[in-house]
Amino acid sequence: MVNINVKDICFSYSSTKILENVSVDFDSSSFVSIVGPNGAGKSTLLKCMNKILVPNSGDIHLDECNLQKMERMEVARNLAYVPQNSKRVFPTTVFETVLMGRRPHLGWFNSKNDTEKVWQVLEEMGLEDLALRNFDELSGGQQQKILIARALAQDTGVILLDEPTSDLDIWHQLDVMENVKKLVKKRNVTALMVVHDLNLASKYSDRILMLKDGKIVAAGDPSSVMTIDNIANVYGVEAHVHTLFDIPYVMPLKQIGAALNV
Repeated sequence: MVNINVKDICFSYSSTKILENVSVDFDSSSFVSIVGPNGAGKSTLLKCMNKILVPNSGDIHLDECNLQKMERMEVARNLAYVPQNSKRVFPTTVFETVLMGRRPHLGWFNSKNDTEKVWQVLEEMGLEDLALRNFDELSGGQQQKILIARALAQDTGVILLDEPTSDLDIWHQLDVMENVKKLVKKRNVTALMVVHDLNLASKYSDRILMLKDGKIVAAGDPSSVMTIDNIANVYGVEAHVHTLFDIPYVMPLKQIGAALNV
């Protein structure tokens, strides 16, 4: 289990501010959704946390370790990253693709233990029947699950997922969310997910982080974050928020402001 502390993170592209003094603690063994309009800094925050991008200022700690002082492979042994677009080319089988997740532990050479871990992950995700299929031949939903399986094979305490449900139909969206939720509980990992669908975030998250213009507007459980005022302030949309089985559901009604960060 890994605790993550983000302290006063700022990031800019040239003169354009993307993140401004973002501070947040992520507890271990939780499912956190990061929401907000386009351009709010959601994906940038994940990339700073994975050392893909280097903040202009501020610190990120994994337990007691400063992320910026960690070697790339050490970061990969602690954080797994599922990229935004699953439609990528891997001229490999599903088994070989998932096996890539073992590289941070033993380099390019795999052992019997690595092979066993890959089979364990494939079975856990219900993907063993696809093991010998070529990754490139599969549907977007199947590819997304395989990339999650590759992240699980890294055997880390934290998984970062950047819009894993984008471009998926509703069945595959629910499938991905159900799998991530189960894995958080079963493996005691922390999952941080960028997601646009507010109702998916409400249904599956333990906690929601809402961003606007590179700043945190709200953070907490779904009921405290998914409010009429927050949605109006962050998205410029008037909405009703209904509660069903203690879960808030957002019904957008109309725009009340100009488009935000298109």
